Amino acid sequence: MTTTEPIRLLDLGSVPPLRSQTIFHAVGYALTEGAPDTILLVSPDAPYVSIGRHQDAEREVDLAYCAEHGYPVLRREVGGGAVYLDGNQLFTQWIFEAAHLPATVEARFALYSETLVRTYRALGIAAEYRPINDIHVAGRKIGGTGAARMDRAEVLVGSLMFDFDVATMARVLRVPSEKFRDKVIQSLTDYMTTMRRELGSPPPRATVVAAYLAACSELLGRPIVPGELRPDELALAEQLDVRFASREWLEEGGGLRRAGVKIHQDVRVGEGAHKAPGGLIRCVARVHDDRLDDVAFSGDFTARPASMPAELDELLVGCELSEPALLERVEGYYARTRPEIPGVAPADWVAAVMAATTSEVPPA
Repeated sequence: MTTTEPIRLLDLGSVPPLRSQTIFHAVGYALTEGAPDTILLVSPDAPYVSIGRHQDAEREVDLAYCAEHGYPVLRREVGGGAVYLDGNQLFTQWIFEAAHLPATVEARFALYSETLVRTYRALGIAAEYRPINDIHVAGRKIGGTGAARMDRAEVLVGSLMFDFDVATMARVLRVPSEKFRDKVIQSLTDYMTTMRRELGSPPPRATVVAAYLAACSELLGRPIVPGELRPDELALAEQLDVRFASREWLEEGGGLRRAGVKIHQDVRVGEGAHKAPGGLIRCVARVHDDRLDDVAFSGDFTARPASMPAELDELLVGCELSEPALLERVEGYYARTRPEIPGVAPADWVAAVMAATTSEVPPA
């Protein structure tokens, strides 16, 4: 963090849901050596659902309901969980050179979150940073953050919450029963907050933007200068629109990757989940003769590199189904590759596998 070069501001106002996701990816992938760091501000002009890079869309979201009500479901390249989004959120997205940010994901989360905390405090809301990547007000969450690497760009994303539609958020999620959904609504009501809830009515967008930019400039020690999208960034966003709208991208990840093995008395399939400090890990596993025959991880964690969960899937195939054997493989992977997965230790992946393999799903 040695540079004092100006940061480019791209305040795009309201854009269609698809573009609200693809534009920060485009700016990230288009970052070239010597190009300015960018702070991008944008809101969607219509509701949609965004799922994290490592989530399984079918397990997390009621896709039929979303289709019926015209809510696009879009996978992003940043970790985290499924969330309903609309024009009541102002997305704040940093696309920076790695050398201009702290060295670790945890430290980047802390810096980025502090700008949001200071913004809320300037508006009269007593926000606090809650590691690893959340912001709270008196115990209620008012936002989370995510991170990803896009070629040479380090990307951090979050939002400033003017308001939030709790009922629709609960409805777009896939849950086991309506009684469970009622609990989700109650929990969101009890443990989430917004500017509207804290202040009675949210401030004007211009007031919030001014407070946010002042916080960013002060913390980063750099001027922030309005700019424009370059033609190459717009062209890349159009290409990404096609990819992000595709069924293939939405369905990537989450399921067993090698099908066609007949299930019999020596083969069982199970699904389980484990809550680590850094997020929920879901696991689907197939066991053959007490060894993992296939495994697939998904969840709302943040992983760097993004390929890490798939690499772990492959690594564990053939492993003896025992905690010591699984832990040895996962710890070996961590030692060799040194992945950045805030709040997720080797033992958490093992716990997810064991949760999956202790709950057998009978064959159809």
